[in-house]
Amino acid sequence: MGSFIIYIAYCRKSTDEKDKQVLSIEAQIAELKEFAKRDHLEVTEFITEAKTAKMPGREQFALVLKKVEKGEAQGIISWHPDRLARNSIDGGKVIYLLDTGKLIDLKFPSFWFENTPQGKFMLSIAFGQSKYYVDNLSENVKRGNRQKLRRGEWPSKAPYGYINNPKTRAVDIDPELSKVVKKAFQLFAEGNKSFTEISNFMFKFGMNRESCGKPIKVDQIKRMLSNKFYVGILKYAGEYYEGSHKCFISKQLFKEVQKQIDKILRHRQKGHNFAFSGLATCGECGAVITAEQHIKKYKNGTGQTFIYYRCTKKIKLCNQKYISEPDTEIQLRKIIRDCGLHEDWESYFEKWISEAEEKDKLKCETEGQKMELFGSNL
Repeated sequence: MGSFIIYIAYCRKSTDEKDKQVLSIEAQIAELKEFAKRDHLEVTEFITEAKTAKMPGREQFALVLKKVEKGEAQGIISWHPDRLARNSIDGGKVIYLLDTGKLIDLKFPSFWFENTPQGKFMLSIAFGQSKYYVDNLSENVKRGNRQKLRRGEWPSKAPYGYINNPKTRAVDIDPELSKVVKKAFQLFAEGNKSFTEISNFMFKFGMNRESCGKPIKVDQIKRMLSNKFYVGILKYAGEYYEGSHKCFISKQLFKEVQKQIDKILRHRQKGHNFAFSGLATCGECGAVITAEQHIKKYKNGTGQTFIYYRCTKKIKLCNQKYISEPDTEIQLRKIIRDCGLHEDWESYFEKWISEAEEKDKLKCETEGQKMELFGSNL
């Protein structure tokens, strides 16, 4: 079979894989070269990718399938089926290409495959096992995190001013940066500092965005100043837990900071209340759509107000122009109309909405009780 089939070799290894048995990309390439030579397989190229297969969206894997669809290759060679897919969508794409005849063969040094109903059945089982491994690993991580939270331990990256201790796996106070964070809280509590000024203050003392070395983003500063972690309360996945870590921010200081945050938010809410603000992002660059108001004055002393929506263009260069509010409304109405639900589903959605409201009400009551239990009079 291999004498007239052109193969593409695909190798993948992601940093989040806990399986120590998975070969590195270099080792996979070496193994596949030996395997292809031994079985006399014609491999035209090796495509590699350092990305998880838990979710669809791998660029290089998509390139492999595209080449197969175009007829540039009729076979794929890889170390194991789990290198191709660990999710149902990508696994389904491979099997569909086999069903349509565009993909004729798959070769694995560590797995037998033959393009027959039995072979495709075994392949689907292998893909299913790979997905089960990922799902089970995810559940184990979640279960471990819940247990840590019950003990009052933070299972994620330490907030500003704290550090993750690799030996104890606990969150400890950073002796230097905690002083900067505490001073930032004190400055903000005084009432004459903005989020941007707090960011610049922290940047001056070496606290920045790790990815690019720039000052911390304003929304991250806001989250830091609102984070109840600093007064011993852990919020994780919508639930509250009592933390066992040491705190360097007093409850009184935290309370004063919250007052200042409320003042800023109330001041912002006094601005324009545009009908469609916050509903959309730019289809070209993904930046937020903002609204602005313009008043045209006439010679007779009257005026007319016009509202426009436009891309903020804060992510990258964007060619999209502004659009008037009436035109925006027409587009939104069309989108909503196209998303209409079938009338036969009305009773089901009414039931689900009622159940969701009851669930939200119960959750709010439970969280309120927990906050009282933790002594949160903030």
